Amino acid sequence: WAQSFCSQDMNVSGTRAPWWLDGPKRKRKNSQCLVKSMAGKMSHRRHGCFCLELQQYAYPSSVLPECITDCTFLRNTRETQKERRGFFRRTIQKNLHPSYSCKYDGCCIIDKITRNQCQLCRFKKCIAVGMAMDLVLDDSKRVAKRRLIEENREKRKKEEMVKSLKTRPEPTSSEWELIRMVTEAHRHTNAQGSHWKQKRKFLPEDIGQSPVAPTSDGDKVDLEAFSEFTKIITPAITRVVDFAKKLSMFSELPCEDQIILLKGCCMEIMSLRAAVRYDPESETLTLSGEMAVKREQLKNGGLGVVSDAIFDLGKSLAQFNLDDTEVALLQAVLLMSSDRTGLTCVEKIEKCQEMFLLAFEHYINYRKHNIPHFWPKLLMKVTDLRMIGACHASRFLHMKVECPTELFPPLFLEVFEDQDV
Repeated sequence: WAQSFCSQDMNVSGTRAPWWLDGPKRKRKNSQCLVKSMAGKMSHRRHGCFCLELQQYAYPSSVLPECITDCTFLRNTRETQKERRGFFRRTIQKNLHPSYSCKYDGCCIIDKITRNQCQLCRFKKCIAVGMAMDLVLDDSKRVAKRRLIEENREKRKKEEMVKSLKTRPEPTSSEWELIRMVTEAHRHTNAQGSHWKQKRKFLPEDIGQSPVAPTSDGDKVDLEAFSEFTKIITPAITRVVDFAKKLSMFSELPCEDQIILLKGCCMEIMSLRAAVRYDPESETLTLSGEMAVKREQLKNGGLGVVSDAIFDLGKSLAQFNLDDTEVALLQAVLLMSSDRTGLTCVEKIEKCQEMFLLAFEHYINYRKHNIPHFWPKLLMKVTDLRMIGACHASRFLHMKVECPTELFPPLFLEVFEDQDV
């Protein structure tokens, strides 16, 4: 229609152009240019905006194209309805309608121009068009409605979570075989097993409570407590090595890679085994299934800030209620970490870890824990354990400086010396 409009002004037959284009020749030319330029913008403007802009500059109101009047009508109607609803809602919520009055006996004509002149007639028109007073919510009803919406939302979330749990895959027959192998390896190398509470011995309270030798970073080392810990460190390391050797995937790796993996994961696995034996009643960790220690004793016995991280991990894992299989699979994931420095069979180790992770995830689905997002939360504990291992490597350097060399067992030195800090 824009091209047709322009062609009418350039009529070569001599007929008179439409009356709305009468006027000086220059002004008529400018109108043509304006229409052409605005028609060119139609490809990248919304149709309604273009129509309104064209209405403002090119057409008198009496000859508006149908699209322009439709756009204007729809826009004005939406604004009017929104304002009408707001007026009606405020009137009911604040109970203002009894105070409304009309100077003309309720005979006012209400439109967009006169709507603010008579509130009573405006309110009556709202009622006439179908607005219901009983559907306007007061504050208490609005709060109750929001609460109901939240309850329904939470209910849907729980239903979706239950539905997703039912559809999640569980271990296959080959994965069950892998899970059985890892669980047996853990049970045969886990001191005291499930009877650790009955067989543990508490470290005397006078040991580790009065540190005597300050370290360079502000912590202190109680040599008596340190010597007690070194008595159980050798069997604890030996159990970690035995656990790894019982896994066929680990035994198939080159000897150099086995040593690197064991050095990297040893502190992490020992920390995990201590953390799952956290007792909230006595606030102790049981080391190597034998010795129950408090936070300050472990801290002053040489571990420093590392002890805080292990105790915090123990408190966190207590809420997970892990069984032996889950602890065993977590140890296997820590053992087969392909990012250790110096490994040669990186791809093979990474593939083994992926197999353990997949079987682990399917076993978590089989267990059906009640904790939301249990699997990703448990995976985050792997990061915490890796951080504990890195902090211990740094802490080991301080212990070598502050403690006599004769207190260090040979296996302890062999595993933790020359580690990346």
